[in-house]
Amino acid sequence: MTARHVALLRGVNVGHAKRVAMADLRTLFEDLGYRDVRTLGNSGNVVFTSDRAVPATAASRLEKRLASAVGVSARITVLSAVELAAAVAGNPLLEVARDPSRLLVAFLNDPAHRAKLKPLAGRKWGKEALAVGRRVAYLWCPEGILASPLAKEVGHALGDAVTARNWTTTLKLHAIAGNA
Repeated sequence: MTARHVALLRGVNVGHAKRVAMADLRTLFEDLGYRDVRTLGNSGNVVFTSDRAVPATAASRLEKRLASAVGVSARITVLSAVELAAAVAGNPLLEVARDPSRLLVAFLNDPAHRAKLKPLAGRKWGKEALAVGRRVAYLWCPEGILASPLAKEVGHALGDAVTARNWTTTLKLHAIAGNA
């Protein structure tokens, strides 16, 4: 069964650390037997096709291969194109979020980690907003991501078990994953 998937690398090519050439990243995925490999931007967004089911261990397998082949250690979240489509369709913050660069979709490595967000979901965040989906959290940070108390708290609660993309990037990944 052929299926599209998305791999999101956490913290790659941000600043001067964890530098990975996207050509090397594509080759790494192709060497593992994936095809139609495309990267988006320069920050570790990979869309790929698999002719077989992608196991739950795919992320750890990719992490190990990244470390051995490129010398970079990074957490990787792998989700199906179907999961990504559900995240796009299920965004409840679109009516309040006016700037797509300040609307984040935080993709959880494990859906069970959303329990860690329950205490945050019940809090008032002033101008900011948080909504929790099955495998994602939506964060509206109108004053900016870096200054956001909400983004800091979500990061503290989940550590490296989450990686976030802004709404624009999420929509681009969704378009690529659905059109290959």
